[in-house]
Amino acid sequence: MKYQRPALILIMVIAALAAAQRLLMPKYMGKVIEGALIQEYYGETTAHDVVFLGDCEVYENISPITLWEDYGITSYIRGSASQMMWQSYYLLRDTLRTETPRALVLSVLAMTRPTQESEAYNRMTLDGMRWSPDKAAAIHKTKLPDERFADYVFPILRYHDRWKELTSDDLRYFFSLDTISFNGYYMRMDTKPAGTFPAARRLPDYSFDEGNMAALESIATLCRENGIRLILFKAPSLYPAWHEQWEEQVIAFAAAHGLDYVNALEQKDSIGLDFLTDTYDGGLHLNTYGAEKTAHWLGAYLSGTVGLPDHRQDAPAEPAIVAGGQVAPSPPDRRKEAALRAAWDAKAHSYEAMKAQQLDEIARYGGILRFMGE
Repeated sequence: MKYQRPALILIMVIAALAAAQRLLMPKYMGKVIEGALIQEYYGETTAHDVVFLGDCEVYENISPITLWEDYGITSYIRGSASQMMWQSYYLLRDTLRTETPRALVLSVLAMTRPTQESEAYNRMTLDGMRWSPDKAAAIHKTKLPDERFADYVFPILRYHDRWKELTSDDLRYFFSLDTISFNGYYMRMDTKPAGTFPAARRLPDYSFDEGNMAALESIATLCRENGIRLILFKAPSLYPAWHEQWEEQVIAFAAAHGLDYVNALEQKDSIGLDFLTDTYDGGLHLNTYGAEKTAHWLGAYLSGTVGLPDHRQDAPAEPAIVAGGQVAPSPPDRRKEAALRAAWDAKAHSYEAMKAQQLDEIARYGGILRFMGE
């Protein structure tokens, strides 16, 4: 009996601290939703043919639902704001804990950023990861010099002063969060035509950072070891400028390692992009019209060149060895494929409903309510 009271008090203190931490941590359910993207992956119930890794060049420029609707390809974007190359590496390791995709599409824009811009961007990636040795390694590898590992283990140490900034959303989303992406895609149906950008600034050195090169090597090795086809990808964003010297280094790396490299920026005309209508922020990122065009174009490559399957149709029977060494057809798992189609058809239905809702808000209020006032 004498130990029960202290144990009960300890449990109550831990519960109170956990509740306070949950309340104080940012929910990313308002205008800034990018911090909620990484954790949504863990709610997936189906495997994916292709996984995208990178920053806004993937999560704002490619629609996984279009890949499904047009080609029957299942995909997920594990992207976050200003995601670093080493963070993409550890997210790949994290992904391999539960699935092995047939292909990995990796944004190369992060190769141009040797260091993280701010702790806020680190938090948008790292806080959303499930705890594992890979998350711990990602924190150690990419945290800024003034960040502490303990603040990631116990976020309340970092957010203890946030009580001054609490809103009704912190109570509304205390127990659960809304799903704000479509397999990692950040939807924007609004339009802001591209304008003019400042001239590309000349750099003293165009060489990729050694740490980024090491991370890219590690990603390539991990893909090779797991039989994953790695595809390097440059999105069709007009800004920031993509220098020819960077292009040459990516081409050289792809050639040296036998990898695919897809530069959608060079193919923007073939994709059919119109930067008067296909961007929501003046050409930095595509809106949904542009993301669907890019996904349709990329899907033709993934289906034809890479050979990813079309899950909208029943797969052909696969050969199986029977008694006497004879080969007989083995029926595919029809029930599993039917469940997959049902899950993705439900995703597509929700996607189309959100498109309609955003278009209605634009017509009624002149913009998307969630992002009004940006």
